[in-house]
Order: sequence, then C-alpha cells, then structure tokens
Amino acid sequence: MPLAPSDSALRHPLSATELQDFHRDGFLLKRRMYPRELIDRLRAQVDGLHGREHAAPTPGVWTSWEQDLPAGKAPRIRQLMNSEVVSPILDAMSRSSEMLSVMSQLIGPDLYLYHSKLMMKAAHDGTFTPWHQDFGYWHFDLKTPTQVNCMFAIDPADESNGAVRMVTGSHQRGLVPHESFKSDSFSLGLSGDLTAYPSTLIDMEPGDALFFGALIIHGSGPNRSARDRRANTFAFDRAGSKISGVLPSHMHRLGEQG
Repeated sequence: MPLAPSDSALRHPLSATELQDFHRDGFLLKRRMYPRELIDRLRAQVDGLHGREHAAPTPGVWTSWEQDLPAGKAPRIRQLMNSEVVSPILDAMSRSSEMLSVMSQLIGPDLYLYHSKLMMKAAHDGTFTPWHQDFGYWHFDLKTPTQVNCMFAIDPADESNGAVRMVTGSHQRGLVPHESFKSDSFSLGLSGDLTAYPSTLIDMEPGDALFFGALIIHGSGPNRSARDRRANTFAFDRAGSKISGVLPSHMHRLGEQG
C-alpha cells in the first residue's frame, strides 16, 4: 500500500490551527494517520515478539523487560529500541511522506530519526510509566529540546490498558529536575502516581498518531486489562543537534524521502 500523501498534504500536512494547538498544548493527536490495513499487517509482524526476542535476540536492538513478574510467567518486553530493525513496516513508516511531512513542519526540513522504539505494555503485565520529560533523558546527548516524538497506536489505547497521559502546557516550564529510579526501562522521572499532575488521557485507535515535544510531562498507568497496548514511537530531531556533532546514518531531508 503506498504511504505517500498528495503533494498538497506534503507541503501543508498540519493546519494553522493544529500548529497553534501543538505549540500551546505541547502535543497534537492526528486521528487515522495510517490506514487500518497497514496497522493490521504491522500487528502481524510484532505478534509473538516477546517469545522470539527472548529465545533469540535480534542483533542491533536493545530490549528491556518487565520486572518482578510472577514465577513461571513468560517474559514480557517493556521497550524495544531500534524497532525498525525487527519490522520492515516500521522502517518504511519512519521514512514515509506522512511522517516526514509532519515532522518537517514541526522541526524543519533537515531532520533525522533519533530513534524508533516499540512500547509493548502487555496485557495484565504492562507496568506504570513514571511521569517524565523525554529531554530528561535526551539532554545528555542533544544540545536543545527541539526533538519531536510521534507515538502511534498499534492497539486501541484507553484508561484500562494504560493509555498515555499528557500534562497539557507543561512544556512551558522548561526542563524539570528528574530523579533516579531503580528500573531497567525508565531510570529517570518525576515522583508521584497518576494523580500527581492534572493530565489529559489520550484515547487512541490503531493508526492514530500523537505528536509531542521533548519537554512535555507525560506518563501512563499500568495495563490491568486483557488487551495489549502496543505503540511505536519515532523520535526525530533537527540536523546538528547531537552533542557529538555526528548525525546518525538514518538522516532525512525533505525531498529525499524513500
């Protein structure tokens, strides 16, 4: 299925109102950004990933696992970094015109994929994600909080299975000092449970995409349901932002979309 939108959509994927909402709130939800048929094919690629990665880890990926599961419980992935390696569809989506056109409007025409990550939040076993700002992690590696993250839903997400929550407008506070946690996945964050901040619950359907900046405070509850809440995040940044000054090989410029 072709991923490229029309030329007009490529030039102006976000309206003036959507841009205003993004900069005011710190996030923007785009419904049905990717077709359901594509997400169904992606779901087939990631089904069974827990067992496959536990039995034979894929070279080039970094995986963290849910901790403190009951004895005898099958291992469950919490996060899988470099997810484009395990899924050709994710790799194609990271390079698609839909993704790059929005990102170029939010970041600028010279941009690169900082990382792609699967968030697995398995049924019954997916755990609480502490409040945090992405730049709380990324500021060690990047000069400025210019990154934009796109989290798109593979499964429906709601309160019962741990949909993400955004603290609207919190990006305007700047970087908040983060605490260190004992965790293989989220080792930095802000203290407090889901009631610690007034937040907006982001219900999502497969194919919906949530764009948010590096400074907005967000988190998510545990998955207490019998349904997975899988999502993938693509984090992009502008050229020259890395402290090392060296761009990853997976760099995009508008007009060079593959």
